[in-house]
Amino acid sequence: MSLFRHAHFEISIARPQDLPPPSAAEIAFAGRSNAGKSSAINTLVGHTRLAFVSKTPGRTQLINIFRMPNGAALMDLPGYGYAKVPEAIRKQWTKLLEVYLTSRSSLIGLVLIMDSRHPLTPLDRQMLNWFAPTGRPVHVLLTKSDKLTRGPAAQTLAKMRKELAAWGPQVSVQLFSSLKKSGMEEVEQVVGGWLGVPAAGAGEA
Repeated sequence: MSLFRHAHFEISIARPQDLPPPSAAEIAFAGRSNAGKSSAINTLVGHTRLAFVSKTPGRTQLINIFRMPNGAALMDLPGYGYAKVPEAIRKQWTKLLEVYLTSRSSLIGLVLIMDSRHPLTPLDRQMLNWFAPTGRPVHVLLTKSDKLTRGPAAQTLAKMRKELAAWGPQVSVQLFSSLKKSGMEEVEQVVGGWLGVPAAGAGEA
């Protein structure tokens, strides 16, 4: 069975103190607003509406927790960088993200979503600067890769590999397309390696 398929929604969290006690392993999904994070999650879990896909960037204002079949949690973090969000709300999101990424003991890795046409924005760099010092792995998904032809896509991937090396060997990167459903096996292989994925059901809380 696919690692992510049949994940189900568990709870939404607005403040760090509302997070459930750390128990099973958690995989965080983060990305700039409109980078394709919700579409990527839906593609991986095989469900068109598990994570809400909005035409309005910045719609996800909470940490949404989805439980995977093996007991691990997929943590859908608020999209960042949308300018029209009120400053007070933006500060609340920023605090939620920073606290979660830097201090959550059950968080074992970060899947960072970047639009392949506009990768490594200043806010993407900030996310890496928060998380990379923890020493935990980061896997970057360059989404919407179907918008690039083969040559530019390969060039973007090579350039990103070189630039991401600045954050250490625990940072990996791949091309991904929700539309074409390409790159799914690679994500599962990487995240499965983080989890050790023995048998289905292992690691349940």
